[in-house]
Amino acid sequence: MDEQKVPARFERGTDGPKVIVAGLDGSDSSWRAAAYAAGLARRQNALLALVYVQPYMPTGAALGVPVTQVDTGIAEQLVAEIRRSVERLRGTFVVRWEFHTFRGDPYGGLATAADQLTADAVVVGASERAGHRLVGSVAVRLVKAGRWPVTVVP
Repeated sequence: MDEQKVPARFERGTDGPKVIVAGLDGSDSSWRAAAYAAGLARRQNALLALVYVQPYMPTGAALGVPVTQVDTGIAEQLVAEIRRSVERLRGTFVVRWEFHTFRGDPYGGLATAADQLTADAVVVGASERAGHRLVGSVAVRLVKAGRWPVTVVP
């Protein structure tokens, strides 16, 4: 009897992570999260997807502020710093990485990125804002979503 091949459906984390998403916004905790995720990606031979979420700034746009240029500048600064770090580590170890920019609130942007990139894991820095203790941080919202393993780096 001829055995039919059934295409395998995507399963997160079955053979180790293939894609690790790390949120990066330029804060110290996000840089620590990116470094931690880079170590995970290196050891697992996974792709490190560094994600910057550009916030919506409708008020600034209404006042005539060129919001896109400001946000693009931040993303460009992050990429430049990533490239400097990669260059400093050249010859020490290699990590496959990509940089992605999404628009929206941090939780929504990271969730969209993790879904679109079929992430096996999400790594974020602990919130540095005092108000998040009351309202809930991005990390807590990602954990509550229950769609990916989430690591929070202090």
